[in-house]
Amino acid sequence: QVQLVESGGGLVQAGGSLRLSCAASGRTFSNYDMGWFRQAPGKERDIVARISRSGSSIYYTNSVKGRFTISRDNAKNTVYLQMNSLKPEDTAVYYCAAGQAMDWRTKRGYDYWGQGTQVTVSS
Repeated sequence: QVQLVESGGGLVQAGGSLRLSCAASGRTFSNYDMGWFRQAPGKERDIVARISRSGSSIYYTNSVKGRFTISRDNAKNTVYLQMNSLKPEDTAVYYCAAGQAMDWRTKRGYDYWGQGTQVTVSS
């Protein structure tokens, strides 16, 4: 089992920044790819960013490229999502997830999920 706890969400004005953190415990953190997903009301939970176990491979969905940065510190068992130039359309509950599957672009590729943290961007 891997336990994941997100923090860092909140209310911010458009153009502002937030840094999300996801602390992991349980099994060896460095054995897992880590993803950040988000889910807005009435919408699907979609991937925002993903980082491989070593950090050598990183993916961003198009809408956040150039604004968000995913990183991980395997010594601290933590993955981060730095969010800059936030827009109202970034408003959602953000989830971190851990997985080992090839299908990392979808929810099916992840075995463990955090409880989510709310990000609200006002215009």
